[in-house]
Amino acid sequence: MDVWRGDLSDTEGDRLRPFLPVSNRRCGRWRDHRQVIDGILHRVGTGVQWWDLPERFGPWKTVYERHRLWSADRTWERLLQQVQAAEDAAGEIDWDISVDSTVVRAHQHAAGARTDPPPASASKGAETLEHQNEAPWSALHARLPEAVREVRAWVARAAGSPPSSI
Repeated sequence: MDVWRGDLSDTEGDRLRPFLPVSNRRCGRWRDHRQVIDGILHRVGTGVQWWDLPERFGPWKTVYERHRLWSADRTWERLLQQVQAAEDAAGEIDWDISVDSTVVRAHQHAAGARTDPPPASASKGAETLEHQNEAPWSALHARLPEAVREVRAWVARAAGSPPSSI
């Protein structure tokens, strides 16, 4: 079988094989899992419609149905969990992360929005309190330096240098 860009390599296919579902033989033989997974990866990577999948992945309905069934019965989630557990046990996963603050930004109005509608005023000209409950803001403000220190420590560990202070 020819290997195309984006397809599973032989090593990746061999690593996945023990975790893939086995046919119950009641509904006939299944098409090769690797070929179908390659078709799903191609569709997800390119955004092509299911019926426009290249013929090398087999019938598009087979690829679509396998993806739909495995999504519905959580096979994809189990597969990810099993592969992660096996790779973690073998020491193949590095769980250190790096956070880029330019990606984590939120608009200044994104936090602290009211979840309840404002109370109806007793009369038309009655003044309403603009900040009815300051407790969430103070708690968030108090935890902000701690969060910044943690993020800086993560970044420093990833870069291999000592963390700087706030």
